[in-house]
Amino acid sequence: MINFVIFGAPGTGKGTQSAKIAEKYGFCHISTGDVLRAEIRKDSEIGQLAKHFIDKGQLIPDDVMCDILARVYDAKKKEAKGFIFDGFPRTIPQAEALKKMLAERDTEVSAMVDLEVPEDELIARLVNRGRISGRADDNEATIRERLKVYHEQTQPLIEWYKQEGLYHVVDGLGEIDRIFGDICQVIDQINA
Repeated sequence: MINFVIFGAPGTGKGTQSAKIAEKYGFCHISTGDVLRAEIRKDSEIGQLAKHFIDKGQLIPDDVMCDILARVYDAKKKEAKGFIFDGFPRTIPQAEALKKMLAERDTEVSAMVDLEVPEDELIARLVNRGRISGRADDNEATIRERLKVYHEQTQPLIEWYKQEGLYHVVDGLGEIDRIFGDICQVIDQINA
């Protein structure tokens, strides 16, 4: 079972690339953002809690995210050829929790791919996405807060995954298909 972490700041194209990976390889795409937005639409207890943090551009508490992720993983593991974790982990404690959760299921993270995109491009992409999609969290003030949180809390994962020997970087600026090809090279190396 391949467990693949797609990583990068908000707006790097993780969702776009994850959809392409899922289609090509038969992996289950677990987007924590999509899962949380679904809970918010249902107005569940988790959804209400998540909305409180998302509206402020903050991260969801680790224990809440880990519980949600384990439920989704267990529900999908029989049908999936692998998993793409999109938006998780976002902190070193979450990476440690993911490692533990997967170890309890006799598997592990196979690779982490970091999509690198310059910050000015990220802001432009996210503001444009907000105009098109109507996502309330894609406004410039919230985007800047999300990027600040990313740099403070999430970016340290790069060093953590380097130490685990799982880190791969892909230039996330340019044509979608070229970026996808670069990611496929990483997956194909793991699969070999």
